[in-house]
Amino acid sequence: MTTFPGSPRLIKGAIIGLDPVNPLASVIVFQYNPDTMTRRIEARSMGGEGGERSEAFRLTGPPKENITLNIELDATDQLEEANPVAVASGVSPALSALEMLIYPKSTAVISNAALAQIGNIEMIPPEAPLTLFVWGPRVLPVRITGVSITEEAYDTLLNPIRAKVDLSLYVLSYADLKLTHPGYSLFLAYQITKEVIATTNVFNSVQNIGASLKLF
Repeated sequence: MTTFPGSPRLIKGAIIGLDPVNPLASVIVFQYNPDTMTRRIEARSMGGEGGERSEAFRLTGPPKENITLNIELDATDQLEEANPVAVASGVSPALSALEMLIYPKSTAVISNAALAQIGNIEMIPPEAPLTLFVWGPRVLPVRITGVSITEEAYDTLLNPIRAKVDLSLYVLSYADLKLTHPGYSLFLAYQITKEVIATTNVFNSVQNIGASLKLF
């Protein structure tokens, strides 16, 4: 399919798991960018019912932010082009890559089981890779809290060839991470960028105030 040569290049969103053991299996670029995204922001504050009046406006950290979005996967075009991966597995590779971000590594599970067999009672829960939500200039460390998959069509081997995925993400801020963790700096850079962008709203606000005064 041809596109207009003057059209802007579309930047696609992505979920990336920084897994040094298996880096290629942890990159999920959105085939189609979702049309909507819901962001729920909840303040971290000391004020509230029964709290000290002097602390009503005191913030204890950055707000808690939850993101929900829906992405679509479709292997129809790849099947028409006889793409070998799509022919063999449909959209299963992309679904599996996404799901593996919230699975403990099988090697860690086997290792812990072996340690349990020999009487080691101190088991350290496996740590998930640093997961990033990439949306244009926004690069956020996140924890995937929910994945809802609706498979809509199948090939002859019952591999899904179309699917919709509802993703729930919790943004990890410097209130959740250690100072030495790379996600700490990523979130701080995200906040600083928002602070800079917020200052540009002053110009629009002044213009709107001026336009309102002319009406009187």
